[in-house]
Amino acid sequence: MRKLANAELERKNIEEFKEAVKTPIIIILDDIRSLHNIGSVFRTADAFLMEKIYLCGITATPPNKEIHKTALGATETVTWEYTKDVLEVVNQLKAENVKVFSVEQTENAIMLDNFQPEKKVKYALIFGNEVKGVSQEAINLSDGVIEIPQLGSKHSLNISVSAGIVIWDLFQKLQ
Repeated sequence: MRKLANAELERKNIEEFKEAVKTPIIIILDDIRSLHNIGSVFRTADAFLMEKIYLCGITATPPNKEIHKTALGATETVTWEYTKDVLEVVNQLKAENVKVFSVEQTENAIMLDNFQPEKKVKYALIFGNEVKGVSQEAINLSDGVIEIPQLGSKHSLNISVSAGIVIWDLFQKLQ
């Protein structure tokens, strides 16, 4: 097998990305401290044609050299918006009939492998702070909670890893 060169991958340019039909998933990053995590989520959002990213609370915004290190230009393709209050974003999206799910560990959470997204429904996924997770207030407003099954000794995954896992899972289930 021969490794493909970037030119052979036939990726979209910025204009083609902007015009492409998007996957009906919105990402909400709330109080994310790490600029590298933010950039990584942008890159994952680009890879799977996510509709939009909301950056909330202390989450930094582009342009930013540290975000760019991991985003590698995805901040130019993926639509994003900064809103200070995550609860405002959740309420706005719910008013637009978007189903909002927190990605967290809670009572009665739906395990990711058991979560079946509905066709023709737009989803928003809330990913929270690296230490504190998704705020209880945001969880309370959510339509539900998705949990990533874990079998090891650690209690959590890095936020960019969590985002990659959940986004890929929903993306492929919606195909």
